[in-house]
Amino acid sequence: MNWISALADLQQRGEAAVLVTIIEERGSTPRNAGSKMVVSAEKLYDTIGGGHLEYKAQQIAREMLEQRSREPRLERFSLGASLGQCCGGATVLLFEPMGQPQAHIAVFGAGHVGRALVPLLASLPCKVSWIDSREAEFPESIPAGVEKVLNDEVVDEVENMPAGSYFIVMTHNHALDLELTAAILKCNDFAYFGLIGSDTKRAKFEHRLRDRGFASETVQRMRCPMGIAEVKGKLPVEIAVSIAGEVIATYNATFGQEKASGENSVAKLLPVSRRAPPAESGA
Repeated sequence: MNWISALADLQQRGEAAVLVTIIEERGSTPRNAGSKMVVSAEKLYDTIGGGHLEYKAQQIAREMLEQRSREPRLERFSLGASLGQCCGGATVLLFEPMGQPQAHIAVFGAGHVGRALVPLLASLPCKVSWIDSREAEFPESIPAGVEKVLNDEVVDEVENMPAGSYFIVMTHNHALDLELTAAILKCNDFAYFGLIGSDTKRAKFEHRLRDRGFASETVQRMRCPMGIAEVKGKLPVEIAVSIAGEVIATYNATFGQEKASGENSVAKLLPVSRRAPPAESGA
């Protein structure tokens, strides 16, 4: 598969990749400027000439994928001196993250609020895992970029989410909500955790979590009720908009901090080389 077909296929499936382009060539090089390849977490599509250069480019691209980098990156390579290739020339590569989600979101619950919320999240630069044990609750059509996860033991899915993930819990069962809450707080490596319900539900959960030994500062990280308070209403779509707004505000705040730090910015490299009300489970 050539790079453009591969990129379209990966983006359709919501899978992140890095587009690598030769933007400058000096002397003898294996391929000309403009040549491209696409690197996903597991595969390589097309080529920039093979050899050690391509191997190093794959390493850099996969490091960017692991770090969920969102900024382009430039790297200069001397083919003879540093890479031991017989060409002997030099080349500059541009690494561009493609389809890299700004957030990994786990939505637990495929009830009426979940069905209103997931399409909203799917339209954002996020990777969404939609989790429930009830096959019949999922709609026939799942939005593009959303992974439907059917598991009788939904709590097990907490450990499958990467650090820094966003958790939204809105199942049909209070007891299940509590077990999910305990599992999420035990990991305590999330960017956001929202639990649907009322202030009364929160107070009950806080008491039960303290009995289980959870520290107060850890429990305080739980958003319940979740969502933007100014967005009123009890319709599923109103609740969904409120929750989505809070999630967006959270990852926008995080993204802004990363931008301010200047990590992986092209400008930094150029001189060298060129951020609710009760519903599904009630109060």
